[in-house]
Order: sequence, then C-alpha cells, then structure tokens
Amino acid sequence: MNEQRKTGFSLAPWRTLWPVLKRHAGLIAGAVGSNLVLAVTDFMLPLIQAEVVDRFILAGTLEGLGGYMLKYLALMATELVMLRIYFACCMRLEMNSSRDLRDAVFVNLQRLSLDYYSVTSAGHSLSRVMSDTERICGMLAWRFPDIIWGFAYILGVFVVMSTLSLPLAVTLIVLAPVVTLLTVYFQRRLIALNRDVRAQHSKITAGYNEGIMGAKTSKTMALERKLCGEFEQTTAAAARAGILHGRMRAIYVPLIVLCGALAASATLLRGGRMVLEGSLTIGVLSAFTTYALSLFQSFRQQANGISQAVSQQACVERVAELMARRPTVCDRPEVEARYGDAFHPKEENWEPMRGEVDFEDVSFHYEEGGEEVLSHFNLHVPAGATVAIVGETGAGKSTLVNLVCRFYEPTGGRVLIDGRDVRERSQLWLHSHIGYVLQEPHLFSGTIRENIRYGRPEATDEEVEQAARAVSADRIAAKLEKGYDTDVGECGDRLSTGEKQLISFARAILVRPSLFVLDEATSSVDTQTEQMIQQATDTLMRGTTSFVIAHRLSTIRQADTILVIDHGRIVEQGTHEELLERKGVYETLYTTQLSAQERETGKA
Repeated sequence: MNEQRKTGFSLAPWRTLWPVLKRHAGLIAGAVGSNLVLAVTDFMLPLIQAEVVDRFILAGTLEGLGGYMLKYLALMATELVMLRIYFACCMRLEMNSSRDLRDAVFVNLQRLSLDYYSVTSAGHSLSRVMSDTERICGMLAWRFPDIIWGFAYILGVFVVMSTLSLPLAVTLIVLAPVVTLLTVYFQRRLIALNRDVRAQHSKITAGYNEGIMGAKTSKTMALERKLCGEFEQTTAAAARAGILHGRMRAIYVPLIVLCGALAASATLLRGGRMVLEGSLTIGVLSAFTTYALSLFQSFRQQANGISQAVSQQACVERVAELMARRPTVCDRPEVEARYGDAFHPKEENWEPMRGEVDFEDVSFHYEEGGEEVLSHFNLHVPAGATVAIVGETGAGKSTLVNLVCRFYEPTGGRVLIDGRDVRERSQLWLHSHIGYVLQEPHLFSGTIRENIRYGRPEATDEEVEQAARAVSADRIAAKLEKGYDTDVGECGDRLSTGEKQLISFARAILVRPSLFVLDEATSSVDTQTEQMIQQATDTLMRGTTSFVIAHRLSTIRQADTILVIDHGRIVEQGTHEELLERKGVYETLYTTQLSAQERETGKA
C-alpha cells in the first residue's frame, strides 16, 4: 500500500475502464473536437484585433472595416455553435458514461464469488459504485475536453506569437518548462493525498451503512454515544485528509497563476520598449497583451483542471481494481461454451438433476486462514435423502453445504453431483436447481408476491400463492390490507423475522429445487412458526436431496442420516435413534438441549 501511495499518474487504470467508456467515443470526439474549434477561434480573435488597431485606428480610417466585422461575426457565430455542441456532448457523455460504468461495476459485483462479500464491507463497494464513478465520468466529460482545449489554445497562441514576433514570444515561451516542472512535482503529492481522502470517504459511507442497518441493535444496547463518537473520529480523519489535500492545491494553483502574471508583466515591459524602438506595432502589442492576459487565465484554468484530474487518479484506481477483480470460483471456457454463463444461459443444454451428491477426499481452507476447515472428507448422499448436519460452531457445517452449492471450490479432492464433478457443469445450472434458506432471511424491496417469485420470474400468480400456502405464508398475506401485493419495505423491515422466513421458504419452494438446503433456517423463529415450517418441509423434502444444518436437534429426528461434524471430519453418522444408542457426541448434544423438556412432557 505504501508503494501505491507514492505512485504518480498512470494510464494503466484507465485502460481497465476504457472498454466501458469507449462506447461513448463519438461523444468524446464531439466534445474534444468542438473544444478544439473553440481554441482556434479564441486565438484568431486577437489577430483581427491587431489588424483593426494598425489598419483603422492608427490610420484614422474606416475604409474596409466591414470585411473585418464580417470575420468577427463569423467567428462569434462559430463559437456559439461550437459551445452548443460542446455542452450537449459533455452533458450526454457524463450521464451516459456514468450509467454504463455503474452498470458495469454492478455486473462485475454480481459475478464475484462469495469470498469477496465475506471480507468486503457494503460501504466499501457502495463508495465505488456511486461516488467514484460519478467523479470519473464528471472528469471525463468536462475536465478532459477542457484540458485538451487548454493545451491546444496555449500551443496555438505560442505559434501565432512566434510568427508575429519571435523575440517577444520567447518572453512567454520560457514559462512552459516552469509550469511543467511544477506540475510534475505536485501531481504525485496530490494523488497520494487524494487516495487518503477517498479512503476516508469509504469509511464514512461504511459508517452510515452500519449505523442505519444496525439502528435497532444500537438502540436496544444504548450504543448511540459510542457509535457517534466513532463516527466523529472517522469524519475528523476525513476532514484532516481533505485539508491536507486542499493545502497542497492551494500552493500549486497560485504558483501557476504567479507565473502567468509575471509573464504578462514581462510582455508589457519588453513589448513597450520594442514599440518605442519601432520594431513592433501597437496592434501587435495589443494582440500580445490580449494573448498574455488570456494565457494567464488559461494557465490558471489548466493548473486547476490538471490538479483536479490528477486528484481523481485514486477514484480511477479504485474502480479499475474492482472492475479487474475476478471471481475465485469460475466456470472453465469449455463449460461456458456448452452451458452458458449467469447472463447468457444455454438452458437447452442443461441436464436434469437427480440430486445424488458425493464428497471424494475433499479438503478445504479459506484463503485468509491457513487451517483446514474440512480435511480428507468423504460422504455419499443418495438422491432424495435428507442429511442433517450438526456440530459445534466452526466445525465446518456451513462450509460443507457451501461446497455442495459451489460457492467455494475445494482445495483438495472433488464434489460430484449425479456422478459428475460440479466443475464440469455451470454454476448457474447448479444454482438453478437449489433451494437455499438462510438463518437470516433476506427480502428484496417490493411486494410479497414479487419476493416469492424472485427465483422464478415466469411463475404464475397461482403458483406463487400455492408455494405460499405450502409453508403457511398465505397467513401473512391474508392479514395485510393489500395481501400479496403488500410492500415488504427495505430488506423486509415491515415484517417480523418469522414472517420473512416463511416468505423465503415459499421462494425456495417455488423454484422446485432438486437440492434443498436449510442453513439453521428455523433457529430465529418462534416455536409456532417452526412447527408450521417443519410440517411443510417434511412433506416437501420427500424425494428431494436435502441438507439441513440444525441448531435445534428436535427438528432433525426424521432425517435419513445425521452427520456430527467436528474439526472438518465426520465423528458420528447415523439415524436419530442409532446415534442416541451410541451415547456419543450427538447423544450429549441432544440431551443437553431436550432432556429437561422431554422429562417434563413425559416423552423422554
């Protein structure tokens, strides 16, 4: 990171973004082209001024002035037309490129594997999708054409001045290397400081996100003061970073302005002497004075534009890094060619799934941690079987089903479905056959009907309502004024946890899965809701291969096989009755949870 902070401006990140931005090459060309024409008209106007002063004002005649007036009006008309084209191109370029870049970033976020979201905060990604892309496209649309205009104008002025009077032009030309050296010196420091600013802004976005999403927790635990204190520290750090960046710009821009002012003064001093000596006309001196003053303004604008453009290097790097990131779990080219990808599926080549699952000598460890979560794991699950998985926290229960779903790749061995390695068929093929219900249900903004239909958009209203009835989610719709068309709010916050879980069950059932995964799906609901879900799932899981990660052991007594996992290995395996008879780890867990209740009810 320290090395990156020292790096100056680079085109490499831009090359990563160019495939998206080049779609608007026509608008870029229009903005730059119209600005170049404006640059030509801008440095031609003082030439007309010089001729008018020498030929008419000093001569005291108006003969032939009409032709110069027509030239002037033609130049003004050209400027008006070019300004209209310039603003139209820039506005469209900013809006369209911002839309496409955000779309591209979001699409790449959807491609990334689960491990990215496990280690990356939502605020971190939101900052790139919203703030950074806006800055990049604003710079591309407005700053880039202005910088091109500035260089073209300055170069054109120097050429014109050299043809008018080379000795006087040299007075201004010596300014160029000074400005170049100052720019090279300051741009590295501005980029490094702006990286700090953008990093702090990401922390602010993350703080906002966590403060809003965790509002209920913070209020119930009286954490408002603590969270506000932490947020104040974050904003204070962002303010300090912004002030340092502003101070550096406050030194850079005035230095450029000072160079321009000195050049204008030197032009007037030397040009005045040349007029007195008779080697320069008043008209040419007036043109030089206009050029010097306009160069003064141009250098100031260029200094400001370049410093702002250079400052956006950090934004470009951050978005380019996200765009260049590739999923850790991806299909091989030959698999994509046959089955398609997530955005271009070739469903006509998809085989049906029976649901037979095999783990063959599977080992797995996360990249951020070296210790193996699963070690030489072997398991055969017949099609249609229900497998319950129990064990202590961190034993490898969720990892096991994540490997079945191919959210992660095994670091050793292989996972087979219907006798074939999961890597031989596409992720979308696999995921389209899975119904997955998480411990913490997530609903999308929209209605109850839309949330149930989310995994199968073509489902009819009757199919949606049938899936809801299967898990008693129809009771939720029945008590609401708009029924299934009731908006659930952001993340389903208008519903209780149990209600959200019932809707997520209905959503999973609607896709008619060949593999059903319940990841402690009933641990956060009340007993009555759990009983309704249990009754529904007992029926629905018949004939469907199911993996149930259980927190409440009472819910898995009917499972075909119960696996007790410890440190990535199966330590016990069997039915509920068989494991109780062994009086091992499972019997201890079961007794701890349920023996007291069963004694009270006389069922022990």
